[in-house]
Amino acid sequence: MSTRSSDRDSALVRLVRAEWGRLYDTVCPVVARERFRAVPLALASVGLSALLHFVHGRSWGYGFVQDVGAVRADDPLWLALLRTPLSLFVPALDLPVWGGLLQILVVFGIAEIALGRRRTLAVAYVATLAGTLYARVGVALGPDVLFGLPASDGRIVDTGPSAAAVGLAVFVGCRYRAYVTTAAVVVAMVVELLLKDNLAGREHLAAIAVVLVLCAVSKWRQRRSAVCTDASVGPLGAPPIQS
Repeated sequence: MSTRSSDRDSALVRLVRAEWGRLYDTVCPVVARERFRAVPLALASVGLSALLHFVHGRSWGYGFVQDVGAVRADDPLWLALLRTPLSLFVPALDLPVWGGLLQILVVFGIAEIALGRRRTLAVAYVATLAGTLYARVGVALGPDVLFGLPASDGRIVDTGPSAAAVGLAVFVGCRYRAYVTTAAVVVAMVVELLLKDNLAGREHLAAIAVVLVLCAVSKWRQRRSAVCTDASVGPLGAPPIQS
C-alpha cells in the first residue's frame, strides 16, 4: 500500500514539475533574493489601481476617473485609444477590490519576473486593446451576426485590468510550457461566458485569442532563430566553409 502511495506521489510530483517547474525555477529564486524589489511594476500597478478605485468611489472623483480611464465602444476611437493605457488600472466597482488587487499583484508580478517589465506591459496593453477593439467591431456588427453585440453594450465600460491579467496568464503559460494551466484559464473564461454572457466575458476571450496569436508568433520566431543559428555553425561548432 505504501509503495503504491509513494508511486502516486512521485507521479504527481513529476506532473507538477513538468507543468510549473520552468516557471518556478525562474520566479522563486528572484523572489527569495529580492523580495518585493523584484516586482516594482506589479507593486506600482496595485498602488495605482487602489488609488483609482478609491477616487472612483468618491462623488468628487468619479467623473475624473471616467474621463481619463473609462473606455466604451461608443467613444470616438482616438479617445478610446488615449484612455486605454490607464484603463488597465481602473477596477470595476461591482467586483471585490481586494480580489482584483491580489490578481494584479500575482499575475503582473509573475509576468514581470518571467517576461521582463517591457514585455509584460506590452502584452497587458495588447490584451486590453484587443478587448476594446472587439467591443467596437461587435457593436458595429450587431446582435444578429456571429460574435456581434447589441448596441447597449456600446455604453458599458471595458473590463479594466482583468483582460490584461487573463492575457498575461495565457502568455506566461505558453512561454513556460504550462499548457494545462493555460488550457484551464481558457476553459474557465469560456465557462464564465456560458454562465453569464456579458461584454466582459467576450472581451476576455478576444484578449485570449490575440495573445494566443502572439504566442504562436513568438514560438515561430524562436524556432526560426534556432534554425538560423544551427545553419550558421558547421560540424563541431566550426563556421561553415565558404565557397
